[in-house]
Amino acid sequence: MTTPASTTQTTDVPAAPGPERDRATLDVASQTAEALSRQPLVNGLVSGAVIVAALYFGRDLLVPLALSILVGFVLDPLVSWLKRRGVPRALAVFIVMATTLVLLAGTAFFIVGQLRQLGNNLPSYEQTINRKLRNFGDMMRQPGLLDQYSRVVTKVEREIDQAQRQAEPPKPAAERPQRVEIVGQSVRPAERVKRWVDSFATPVVMIGIVIVFVFLILLDKGDLRDRALRLLGSNLHRTTDALNEAARRVSKYLGMQLIVNATYGIPMALGLLLIGVPGALVWGLLAAMLRFVPYVGPIIGAVFPLTLAFAVDPGWDMVLWALALIVTLEVISNNVIEPWLYGATTGLSTLSLILAAMFWTAIWGPIGLILSTPITVVLLVLGHHLPQLQFLEVLLGSERALDEPTRLHQRLLAGDVEEAVDLAIQHADAESPRHFYDEVGLGALRLATSAHGTVATAEHRHRVISGMDQVIDELRDQHPPPPELPVRVACLGGRWAVDALAADMAAHTLALEGIGSRAVQVSVMSADYFAQLDLQDAEVLVLCYLTHDPTTLAKYFVRRLRRRWPDVQVILAALNYLPDHPEADIATLVGADALVTSFDELVAQAQSRLVNTADDAPYTPAPLPGNEAERLQALRDSGVLAPALRGRLDAIAKRAADTFDCAMAQVSLVDEQWQLTHGDASAAGRPDDGAPEQGTPRALSLCGHVVADGEPLVVPDVARDPRFAANPVLKERGIRFYAGAPLRTREGQVLGTLCLLDTQPRTLSPRDVMLLQNMADDVMRAVRQQQKQRDGGVADEGPALALP
Repeated sequence: MTTPASTTQTTDVPAAPGPERDRATLDVASQTAEALSRQPLVNGLVSGAVIVAALYFGRDLLVPLALSILVGFVLDPLVSWLKRRGVPRALAVFIVMATTLVLLAGTAFFIVGQLRQLGNNLPSYEQTINRKLRNFGDMMRQPGLLDQYSRVVTKVEREIDQAQRQAEPPKPAAERPQRVEIVGQSVRPAERVKRWVDSFATPVVMIGIVIVFVFLILLDKGDLRDRALRLLGSNLHRTTDALNEAARRVSKYLGMQLIVNATYGIPMALGLLLIGVPGALVWGLLAAMLRFVPYVGPIIGAVFPLTLAFAVDPGWDMVLWALALIVTLEVISNNVIEPWLYGATTGLSTLSLILAAMFWTAIWGPIGLILSTPITVVLLVLGHHLPQLQFLEVLLGSERALDEPTRLHQRLLAGDVEEAVDLAIQHADAESPRHFYDEVGLGALRLATSAHGTVATAEHRHRVISGMDQVIDELRDQHPPPPELPVRVACLGGRWAVDALAADMAAHTLALEGIGSRAVQVSVMSADYFAQLDLQDAEVLVLCYLTHDPTTLAKYFVRRLRRRWPDVQVILAALNYLPDHPEADIATLVGADALVTSFDELVAQAQSRLVNTADDAPYTPAPLPGNEAERLQALRDSGVLAPALRGRLDAIAKRAADTFDCAMAQVSLVDEQWQLTHGDASAAGRPDDGAPEQGTPRALSLCGHVVADGEPLVVPDVARDPRFAANPVLKERGIRFYAGAPLRTREGQVLGTLCLLDTQPRTLSPRDVMLLQNMADDVMRAVRQQQKQRDGGVADEGPALALP
């Protein structure tokens, strides 16, 4: 029987044994995983190559567009200023563009006129130049030590050449090279004109394109911003922050660059004028303009006045004076003015600036050199705000690639104890040992704790523990505590070796604050351990844990501890606590007297409990500022207590509560005895007479502390802050969070605060604190407007302050 053609024949193949089959499967899986891990890298390299090619081949279009955007950053503030004065945007753009072109044309005519005048005088300088060059040549031809060496070397070379010619056979005449002379063809006048037109056509066309682009960008800035938001991503918040920060940084950089160039060009012109260099004003103006070109511009700007000084003065005095002037200005500008004005304007590292200048110059030529810094600033900001471009922030930013806790942890992992000690000592000397322990030391131990059961090996753990122990010993030697302090606090590591290191740091921190303390060595928590534990002299026991949730472990320890030492106060230092519910009272669950999560809180709690051993820590009343009499007079004269402001201040307080998503916010005014408030949501039903509500006594007011210090105050958790935990008003109202920004007059007097209150612990970022201060400034702006209207004046306070 024949098999149909459609039938598939199979051949039995012996199956591989089980272990070999599993090994082959694992090999295939590992190769697949490796290929997948390389896929993003390959895609990134291909995308980068495509982008670079597009930038290079599309430079004829992209260079004018980039120049237009850069000029738009400079001119847009002027357009916005005119628009705020009631000028229509189209007319404002036309006025700004026309004024800019007239100024540029006038500057160009001035420079050309001065250069033409200098060109007419050049023949009179020819004799001076020839005489100097002749004298210089005569000086170089005079015999000297170098001349003797030159004659010896020449004689040796001649002997070697003669010996080589004698050793080589003579060449036939046909092989000898013949002299060829190239005679150029004559260029016709029409071709010469065509070449001249071609050389000028490209820059003229580019200038025209830039003018058109700038006009369109200024005319319809909103539409371009919307398109950029659409292209950069779907996260509107991050993209908006990125564009705003990029515009702010580039505008600030260009403004500072203009000031720096002016502070260089004006002294240059005046100095050259005093020295006597012809065309001093032109060289000063050119020096200021050429400094917009990084690295190369200052060199070109210095060549012209030095060359003219060489041509004008028969001697060398003018050249030396001009050189001294240029060097002095460069030193002052580079080392004093630029660091002072620039600061952190760009946020770029020096290496990234140099590499960016090289890259953009190679891609776009000299124009790329001018645009390199602004473009790189924009890329840095995008990398900071957009996750998909985060690698740009690492490559370009001036901040360290690793934060200080990660750097210390890496040095410890690598066994580089010496560098880890250097990092610790440098930070402690710059700040304080307490700041190092809180911000860096604990951060490194938290990283070690997180890696304990995952990627860390036994060797890694040993290096971290032994290295950190040496770091603490070195810091204790460099910053010894006061001698002969009576021991009142015992610090104990809860369970692991990293907990014992945290206890060592806590003991050193407390001792440096004048609180006698010692670290108790950790051991197996058994009945024998508690029997041998000596806490007779200790009034406070600090129990340190670096686990995320030490509730179970600490509860067992505190229970055993209370049985033997019932009078010792226990502070639970949960230094890596990540609770599921931040509002949970872990101290009550464990049986401890207080909970701290940092060494700052630990010092405050220890100081408070050693001063007063009562159940409730003492409350710190608000102090009085030194200028209290002047401040109270300013409060009465400011008009902020006027009933007419009630509605506006209530609205500002409500806006602040909504902005920060807090339970309540209020405008507080602090007088001799009371805190007077607007906008307090808890004061519902109060009489609507326009006057502020008489609320908390001043001594119990947190706003009184802001008035005394004159700086914003943020209390993440009132219940854990020993200064305010016993405040009866805050306890009664259940306040757990407070943040207040001072209300300052123009003379600097603090009248009160704009404050946020909440019943849940929380915190604010530095940017949020700046925003709260800006809203507090809005309150004072409203007060001044009301006072000017009352006095019959015209109020023009301008827009609200923007985020820096």
